[in-house]
Amino acid sequence: MSEKKTPDFLHGVTLEQILTALVADYGWEKLGKYIKIKCFTTNPTINSSLKLLRKTPWARTKVENLYISMKKREQRVWPKSKDV
Repeated sequence: MSEKKTPDFLHGVTLEQILTALVADYGWEKLGKYIKIKCFTTNPTINSSLKLLRKTPWARTKVENLYISMKKREQRVWPKSKDV
């Protein structure tokens, strides 16, 4: 019996890559609404956000979870509708 493996979306991806992808997909404003931390809402930059996320485990976990959700959403394959 073979087990179905789920992809590890965080494997081999740096925190900077995760944050950059989230900002590209959502933008700072929407990211700040999803994860309410000051570095996303007040003069946001990648560097200031990375400093906070590296020191704050709960915030990093939220960012990683949002990234995983984004990657899962990208992988979804919607059934093609049949032409009537």
